[in-house]
Amino acid sequence: QVQLVESGGGLVQAGGSLRLSCAASGRTSSTYVMGWFRQAPGKEREFVAAITRSGGKTAYADSVKGRFTISRDNAKNTVYLQMNSLKPEDTALYYCAALLAVIDYFPRSPSTYNYWGQGTQVTVSS
Repeated sequence: QVQLVESGGGLVQAGGSLRLSCAASGRTSSTYVMGWFRQAPGKEREFVAAITRSGGKTAYADSVKGRFTISRDNAKNTVYLQMNSLKPEDTALYYCAALLAVIDYFPRSPSTYNYWGQGTQVTVSS
């Protein structure tokens, strides 16, 4: 069992930056592939980024590639999402998710992940 708590969301102008954090407690987070998802009003939850258990490999949605960076600090049981060059279409509720895995891979379906945080709102104004 692992509990996830996101923070760092807020209101920012287009072109600005935010860094989201996801603090994990419970079972050691290094055993989990970690992902970030987002959900805008009236839309399905969509994959944003994921990172392997060691942090050595990452994957991104095409819509955020080159602007967002996912990282993790297993000593602090924390995963980060650095978001730069934000656009109004990035506005959404951002969720952190954990997948208990014995191998490293990057599932993009939300249903694959075992645990979820409560989400943090990101709003980008034009």
